[in-house]
Formats: sequence, structure tokens, C-alpha cells
Amino acid sequence: MNPLITCENLAKNYSGVNALNHITLTLYRGRIIGLLGPNGSGKSTLIKLIAGVLTPTSGNVRINGQLPGIASKEAIAYLPDCMSLNSYMTIQQLVRFFKDFYSNFNEEKAYDMLKRLNLNLNQRFRTLSKGTKEKVQLVLTMSRDADLYLLDEPIGGVDPAARDYILETIISNYSQDASILISTHLITDIENILDDALFINQGNIQMYAPVEEIRNSYHTSLDGYFREAYRC
Repeated sequence: MNPLITCENLAKNYSGVNALNHITLTLYRGRIIGLLGPNGSGKSTLIKLIAGVLTPTSGNVRINGQLPGIASKEAIAYLPDCMSLNSYMTIQQLVRFFKDFYSNFNEEKAYDMLKRLNLNLNQRFRTLSKGTKEKVQLVLTMSRDADLYLLDEPIGGVDPAARDYILETIISNYSQDASILISTHLITDIENILDDALFINQGNIQMYAPVEEIRNSYHTSLDGYFREAYRC
């Protein structure tokens, strides 16, 4: 099986502080992977390095065997942990922007998902509620035919109904040849959709294993393992 992502001695340092400590990691296709760990553990840094938003201090990350560049960015759909869309654009303008910017953007899929939200496509993004903004941003990300979807805290700060919609959108709109790396603190909400769990703390990988293997080995849920492992 050809790896989708390989990280070799990957490290990131911010002004003398190590955010990621020379990790080595391989991610394969067809998996939904939870990236889990306490605040400041290095989750967002790892996601941004894979996305090509940050440059490693040392080591490297490869996507389909290639270093980050034009080809790798085409293969990756990245949803950051903060709003990144032009707030003055209408929803329809945002769809057109994504269509023009990404050659693998599926406009038909985007409109199909947006239709279920019962939105006025001429409404400006800035006028939407926080939960609806999260949904629209996720729809645009998942409408790309990518190899890897990087989702940084996609369900943080939204109500339970919005979380249900977001999780349903995630699991129903990606190819089995692709993978999803999803970072979150709300482990209970996503545990049932995960194939694997990648635990990270203080820039180091603590565990990377199938979810069922973790449950069977530790006789607890993923959330239970997290609470025990990172208890203060």
C-alpha cells in the first residue's frame, strides 16, 4: 500500500520553543483519523505543516511522495480552525471563487449540500450565524475531490445540531481513496466515525493506532483513554 503522507523527523520551532519534536509518521488512504491531544500539543502545527502553510524547521513531509508544492496543495483540502473566507462575498460568489481557484472543486456537490441548509445563496457570508458559517466553510472544503482533507477543529463552538450536520457531511462526502485528518477536543462527538486515533502531546506522538485496538487494549472509550492519559 502506497502511503499518502509521510513525515520524517519533522520538527517545528517557534522562537526557541519546540512545537513539534522530530516526529516520524505515515498516513494511508481510506482512513478517518482523529488528531487528539491537549491544548498546545502541536495538533494545529502538524496540520499546517502537512498543508504547506508552515515550513518545517527540520525534517520533511511528503504528500504522495512529493514535497509540499503546487501538486501537493491540489491533493489537500484544508479547513483551518478560524474563518478564512471573504466575509463580503455572497455564498454563490464563494462557490464560484472555489470553482475558479481549485480545478478539483465539484460545484454540483457544493450546491447539493448547500441546498440542504435552505440558505439564500445571495446572502453575504458575514451575515450568517457562527454555526452556519462553519457549515458553509466545511461544504466548500468537502466539495473538492482531494486525496486528503485536513480539518482543524471543525465542530468547535457550534451547537449539537450543527455538529450532527458537520459530521454527516464529513462521512458522506469523501472518497474511499482519500483520508481525513480531523483535529478536535470533542472526542465523544467524533469517536464513532474514526478509524484511527493519533494522540500527540508536547510535540511528540504518544500513540497512533486503530480505534478498536485502543478500546480493546484499554477497556475504555477513546474519550475515557484521553481523560486518563492526560489527567493533570
